[in-house]
Amino acid sequence: MSRDEPLVAEGLGKRYTRGWALEHCSLRVPAHRVVALVGPNGAGKTTLMSLATGMLRPTAGRVRIFGAEPDGRGTPAGMAFLGQQKSLYAGLSVADTLRMGRHLNPTWDQPYAQQLVADANVPLRAKVGTLSGGQRTRVAVAVALGKRPQLILLDEPLADLDPLARQDTVHTLMREAAQHGITVVLSSHVVAELQGVCDYLVLLGSGRVQLVGGLDELLAEHIVLTGPDNHAVPVGGVVDVQDLRNGFVRVLARSGVPHLPHGWTTDRPSVEDLVLAYMRTGTRQAVAA
Repeated sequence: MSRDEPLVAEGLGKRYTRGWALEHCSLRVPAHRVVALVGPNGAGKTTLMSLATGMLRPTAGRVRIFGAEPDGRGTPAGMAFLGQQKSLYAGLSVADTLRMGRHLNPTWDQPYAQQLVADANVPLRAKVGTLSGGQRTRVAVAVALGKRPQLILLDEPLADLDPLARQDTVHTLMREAAQHGITVVLSSHVVAELQGVCDYLVLLGSGRVQLVGGLDELLAEHIVLTGPDNHAVPVGGVVDVQDLRNGFVRVLARSGVPHLPHGWTTDRPSVEDLVLAYMRTGTRQAVAA
């Protein structure tokens, strides 16, 4: 196993009293990629990130960050984590927050963190508790990036922001990741926003990996077909069939372009097409089981 691989999970599982939150999860996150971690609620996204950071211990299997297993005594070396709660102290000023980051992180870059805050037009003297949601998120991003990580995990950190603030924050993260070669794993429910941002996809469903790979390659391997609902889809490798309720169906299939009968059309899938089709399939399989 290469120490250069940012995140590797092998047979990883976490079981609670209610059942498995993550089970038989095996994947390798390649370096210098922007990874979309997607799936419905309860799919295991937060559990996977919590295991990777060492906040949880696995029930089965193992996870490694740059070749080392998390020991639960802090975020693994080379990693930064930003979750929904932001983990900032409301009573501290922004300047004090950055000073605390400097004291707690041996790889801390104070000028860089201050520049990120300045670029976001957040006053250093302001108390964190007085900031808007967007401003708090930008401070949290500065704290995460100020550690100069090689890998950053983002667990729905933008969910509480308005679209403009979310776009600005994503732009900052992607710019810094590209400039400094950071591997990013981004968990998000806003699937449409992932197109043009992420270049690698990990799709979880019912605690298992359903789909994983380079986004361009996965999109090229799939096709969308629309045609009459006559119960005879003219292609193999069908992933999902969606009833359009107008006498037609919309099909996502994993195959090349077929020779279609009259009345059928083809299109290339979007990221949203791909993710939602596999999520619907996973949901149906979980209910059937």
